[in-house]
Formats: sequence, structure tokens, C-alpha cells
Amino acid sequence: NFADSIMVAGNYQTKPAFPFAPGLEAAGRIRAVGAGVENLKPGDAVMAKLAHGGFAEQAVAEAGETWPLFEGMDFAVGAAFAVAYLSAHVAIRWQGRLEAGETLLVLGAAGGSGLAAVEIGKAMGARVIGAASSAEKLAAVREHGADEAVNYVDQELKDQVLELTNGQGADVCFDPVGGPLFDSALSSLGWGGRFIHFGFVAGVPKVPANRLLVKHRSAMGSSLRYFQNRRPDLLARSMAELADYFAAGTLRPIISHRLALEQGVEALRLLTERRAIGKVVVDVSPEQAPKQESN
Repeated sequence: NFADSIMVAGNYQTKPAFPFAPGLEAAGRIRAVGAGVENLKPGDAVMAKLAHGGFAEQAVAEAGETWPLFEGMDFAVGAAFAVAYLSAHVAIRWQGRLEAGETLLVLGAAGGSGLAAVEIGKAMGARVIGAASSAEKLAAVREHGADEAVNYVDQELKDQVLELTNGQGADVCFDPVGGPLFDSALSSLGWGGRFIHFGFVAGVPKVPANRLLVKHRSAMGSSLRYFQNRRPDLLARSMAELADYFAAGTLRPIISHRLALEQGVEALRLLTERRAIGKVVVDVSPEQAPKQESN
């Protein structure tokens, strides 16, 4: 996850004491459970969200942030699933209140959470416009279900979205990017549009309140931690809906790189240099991930 690279740089919201192992999620088999844990047992195949520490042979996870792998899901997909898909789902479903037939604009649509948002939006019956920065990334966005894919480098994002929506604008925007694209994306929303800010890969934007007022728009943040701490009921419903989508074949996570544990630094570099499409997975077992040359 891109947040791992931010945490390693010391710029994340939570700052673990050095030295620490990065890795905000993992998948594997449970070795032991704590007192009072009843829904999980040793030997279970699970995926988990972590505070950090996933780049290791063993990791500690909260029981409430650990889920059995879905049927047909292997460890690599499990390690790439929980953070991206849960984050995208709670943002779109509960914060953005996306409805079938509405238009969802997804920024950074070729990243882990971006592709998750594209697939989830389609599963919910929305029209999805995915925005990315290269032909290769746009191809992945289309392959994963986007109705339209636009390059925000070649042409103003707002102009493309308004053209595709006959001047009406998008109903919901999912933004894991931030930075200078924020202004154009906000202007891409129509009347009553909902802007969901999820991340700041490209920088922390400032919200121009006047543009919210003019078209009755709203801008809000979405944090997976909030749902874990304050609304575990909605988090559980999100995971249940994701399980249904996965069983139906609607969700197909992309893992563009699988690297061995000793290549953890290269894994982070792939993210910071924006060379990954979808997710990067670090394998503990060397036989699972033959070493890859740097791109």
C-alpha cells in the first residue's frame, strides 16, 4: 500500500518508533489466537489489516481486523485485498452513498484502491469513469470494467468528464490521489455531487468552499480506521458485500509485481515511483516469488 511508503518516510498519521517493519496488511495461516477470540482458530487461512509489520514471517493482528479468506482466494490475493477493497467500499457505499444509475469518477483508477473502486462501482450498478495517467494504466482500467477511461495528463479532466456526461458532471468522485488534480475533479461534479477524499499520493489539497456552495456539493474524508472504531457494523456489512461480489467473479484484484521478502525496499520503490498497476505483494516463501528485475 502507498501508505507503507509514507509511514517509512515518517509522514504517516501514525508514526511507529524506529526500527519497525512496514506492511499494513498480510495473509497467511493463524498460528495462535489470544484469550477470548472465538471466531478464529489456529490453522485458519486469513487476511488481516495491520498497524504495521506485514513484511515479516509472522505478524500480529487484531481479531476484529482479521477475516477468513473467501472461497477461491489464495494468499497473494488475500494480501492484496482487505485494505484496498474495504477502503474503497466504505468510501463509496457509506460516505458517497452511490446509487445505481449514478456516475462515479475514480481518480488514480489504476492503483490498488482505484481499481477496487472501479470494480465496486460497476457492481453497484453505476456508470464508472476512470482517470489515469498513461495508456497502459487506462487499458487496465477498461479491462476491469470502467465504462470510460480518461487520461488527465493529455487533457483537462473536468472538460472530459463534462463531455462524457453531457454537461451534467459526475455524482460521486473517489479520490485517492489529492494534489493538483483535486480542483479539476471537484469541478467535474454536478449538482449535489459528493467528493470523497481518501488519500494524498500527490499532495494534500485545499478545499475551495465557494465551489461546494455554488452547486450544493459536499466534500468529505473517508478513513477505514473510523469504520473499524466507530461503525464496525457497517464494516462487517461491507466485507459481506465484497464476499458476494468476489463469489460472483465481479472483483479481480491485479497484482502487477510479486517480490521476495528481501526485496521489500524495491516493493516500496515501485509504489513511490508510480510503476505499479494494482497491488504489489511481498512473499515470505522464496519459492512463491522468484526474484524480479527492477523495471
